Amino acid sequence: MKKSDVKNTAFAMPLSTPAYPRGPYRFINREFFVVAYETDLEILKQLVPEPLEVTEPIVKFEFIRMPDSTGFGDYTESGQVIPISYNGKKGTYQIAMYLDDEAPIAGGREIWGFPKKLANPSLKVINETLIGRLDYEGCQVALATMGYKYHELDTNEIYKSLMVPNYLLKIIPHVDGSPRICELVEYYLENVTVKGAWSGPAELYLTPHALAPVANLPVRKIISGTHVLTDLTLPYGKVVFDYLKN
Repeated sequence: MKKSDVKNTAFAMPLSTPAYPRGPYRFINREFFVVAYETDLEILKQLVPEPLEVTEPIVKFEFIRMPDSTGFGDYTESGQVIPISYNGKKGTYQIAMYLDDEAPIAGGREIWGFPKKLANPSLKVINETLIGRLDYEGCQVALATMGYKYHELDTNEIYKSLMVPNYLLKIIPHVDGSPRICELVEYYLENVTVKGAWSGPAELYLTPHALAPVANLPVRKIISGTHVLTDLTLPYGKVVFDYLKN
C-alpha cells in the first residue's frame, strides 16, 4: 500500500478492518435509567479537571440500553456523570463509563475521549422494578432500583436536559508514553426524540472496587430516579481546550 493510500484510507485501527465505521452514530430506542444523588463536593472537585467547574455536589449514575445503534450494534453501558459549568454554560462531564462491547469502547475512546472500560452492565425490568446492575470482573459494584413507570414526566423538560453540552477529557499517549493528545472535548446530542419519560422511588448501592471505583463518590442522599426512552444521534465533537498548548 502506497503512502498516499494509507493517508486516504486511514480512519481507525486496524487500518484494513477498523473496529467501527465512520459516524455520525444513530441510536434507536436508547433507554436511560438515571439515579441522581448527593455526594461530597470536595471529592468531585478533585476529580473534575479545570477549566470545568463543579457547582453542586451532584452525581448522576446512568444505566443505558442501546439495542439498535449504527455501527456499534446492541450493547449496555453504565457510568457516572457530573453536572458542571464551562464558560458559564451548564453541562455534564463523564467521570467513567463501563460497557460490554468492543466497538463502542474503541470508538468512544479514540474519537471523543469517552472514559470507557470493559465490564458487564445490565438494565431490565423484573415485575414492577426497573433494575440497573454493574458487574466488573465478577464483582457487583453498583445496583440501582426504581419503581417502573410510577409517574410520567414532561418529555419537553427531558428533551431540554438532553440538549446541554457534554464534556470529555481525551487522552492519547505518544509512543514513548508521554501524552500526545490531552484535550477537553465538547459535543451535543442531535436529532433527539423523547418517546417517554418516567420517575419513581429509587435507590442506589455502590460497592468499593480497586479498578472500578464508583464508590469513591459515595451516596449521601438520593435525589431522583428517572427512566427515559429516546432516539438520538451522537455526532462528532470539537476541541474546546488543549492542555498541551495552554
